[in-house]
Amino acid sequence: MDKGIYCLVLKNFACTAKVGALGNIPFSAGWHCYIGSALGPGGLVRLERHLKLAANKDKRPKWHIDYLLTSPQFAVAYAVSAPTTDPLECRLAEILAGGGAGVPRFGCSDCTCPSHLLYRPREPKEEIVAAFTRLGLSPRIQTMIRP
Repeated sequence: MDKGIYCLVLKNFACTAKVGALGNIPFSAGWHCYIGSALGPGGLVRLERHLKLAANKDKRPKWHIDYLLTSPQFAVAYAVSAPTTDPLECRLAEILAGGGAGVPRFGCSDCTCPSHLLYRPREPKEEIVAAFTRLGLSPRIQTMIRP
């Protein structure tokens, strides 16, 4: 499987959700974009794991994003990914952070980014694709398939 980076796009109503050690976090209604890395041994299989967890909601949350993926208030709309061996997820988060607010410390415990979960009041697909392209990547869009 290819190594790469990805952006999971979730749609939600206004809610408060418990996110592990971050505690209860209020979320505005709209779209939340989670930027992740798939540079480890499984590559983009990590993205498949996220999509499977969101569909089945059958495992206990381990990572920050897992809490949203298993929450009934959030639904994965689609994912954008691109193969790369370069560690570009923080750069992608930085580019997308210029367009809106992020949830402090979400998904970035292993880097110095302020957040890897960004909020948008409107559907962000074009913005995300443009950010991937700006990094010289060829984005692929994968819609969420319900079981």
